[in-house]
Amino acid sequence: MDKLYGLIFDVDGVIADTEQVNAAASIRVFAELFGLDSVVRKDFEAGLGRGAEKYIRAAAEVHGLQLTDEQVQDATKLRQRYFLDILSKEPLPAFPGVLELIEAALKHPAFRLAIATSSTPEKSRAVLEAAKIPYKKMAYVTGSDVTHKKPDPELFLLAARRIGLDANDCVVVEDAPDGVKAAKAARAKCIAVTNSTTADMLREADLVCDSLEQIDLETIVRLIDSAH
Repeated sequence: MDKLYGLIFDVDGVIADTEQVNAAASIRVFAELFGLDSVVRKDFEAGLGRGAEKYIRAAAEVHGLQLTDEQVQDATKLRQRYFLDILSKEPLPAFPGVLELIEAALKHPAFRLAIATSSTPEKSRAVLEAAKIPYKKMAYVTGSDVTHKKPDPELFLLAARRIGLDANDCVVVEDAPDGVKAAKAARAKCIAVTNSTTADMLREADLVCDSLEQIDLETIVRLIDSAH
């Protein structure tokens, strides 16, 4: 097999159930900074996969809270601190099938792997290490490396470049609608996993699954080859 195949993983909601931790940290921020005690996990849904600022703004909008840019920046900094604090005290295992798929691809000579996340290097590295992902053997792109966040394709185009491939020779694994849009805008194939939202919300993906246990390297090869 002379052809090379790219496999690009988002982090939050794909590698591990970080959305639970993200929401817990953010709910605490809304209570402490803005005196709002009625925020729940669902309030952040519109900000899923779009970076920390849009995540905070999503819940603010639900509650009719007008935040200045400075308030949003303060909130995202505090959220990261609380996120890392929670992560230091509680285990965060990888979702079923994640490590197996990564290990299989790392062993296969035709595969190139990357991590591509809107998150910060500090926050995403903490998740990858907690979930025992061998990310040092993969290309690694974070929100700090790009100007435009999802649904803009910049993150995935950069990840493809770093593994030396065209995006249309890659499959992106995502869990959020804006992530799927970004993958498709990059002209990559996209597998969406229903860890954070419903299959219907992810219907623009090329393949939707409930778990990466359902995905193997043959699935990746078939998806990419079907585009050529």
